[in-house]
Amino acid sequence: MKHRDAMLAAVVMGLAATCAHAQDADQARLQLEVAAGVQAQATLQDGGGIAVVLAPSGKRQVLPGVADADGNVRLSAEDVDFDGHPELVARASVGMVNEAVAVYRFDPARQQLVALEPISTEGAQCGGLMGLTVDATTRTLSSSCRGGPMWYVDQYRYDGARLYLYRAERLLMLDDVLEPYVFIKQTADSGPLAVWSTFDPDGNVLETAIGDGLETPRAGSPLRRISGHVMVARLPLYSQPGDATTQRYLVRDDRVELLDERDGWMQVRYDNPTRGAVLGWVNTQP
Repeated sequence: MKHRDAMLAAVVMGLAATCAHAQDADQARLQLEVAAGVQAQATLQDGGGIAVVLAPSGKRQVLPGVADADGNVRLSAEDVDFDGHPELVARASVGMVNEAVAVYRFDPARQQLVALEPISTEGAQCGGLMGLTVDATTRTLSSSCRGGPMWYVDQYRYDGARLYLYRAERLLMLDDVLEPYVFIKQTADSGPLAVWSTFDPDGNVLETAIGDGLETPRAGSPLRRISGHVMVARLPLYSQPGDATTQRYLVRDDRVELLDERDGWMQVRYDNPTRGAVLGWVNTQP
């Protein structure tokens, strides 16, 4: 399922949950075991804040939480860090389609709930845990949001206790510019091209691939690269973006995979029958 369809389904479910919240006052209070022998009772306050009482310590906190324009909040207990104990999760609708999410987990050293926040990393599109979904199988968190006509998905994973950006996309606006050089077959359901990147915990890029911006790659699997065919008789293949000369060329009908983009330069891979994989950059704005 393309993630635009999944997001629309999530919106419908979220609206249904909001209606249920309005009908059931018990949803204003939630009790959960946040660690072995530690109970937390969370109670919603006006404006979206959450009052928390921990037992057996009796320690009290007031967490900022989230709220929609009418102050509605949905509380849930979800194992977001995969340690066998649930975290306190607050959700609220933002605008027509987005969902703000706040996650609080128990910190044994401080003996209190603290906000779960990803490491600040360039490349994330949603700016936090929006529309959060949890995949225990791949131990991946997905944050989804809509900006203009486009749905975005950021994927996060843990490095110890740190939550880092594992995979994200960068939308491209090069379809028309690229077409005279490399033809990519698309259908009515195809989305705009995007560069998908996989990161390590320190923010280093491990791999990139250009693909459908609306088709979220499967977490834990290598990125899939979209392919196309060269449209011109000879297409210069440069070693680096910005190079002025090259002795390498692709020719008409060569099949290439698209890997990355920088300032109008497209990185491609060509499988040469005799030399194997050949990497290079194509200038789409000569």
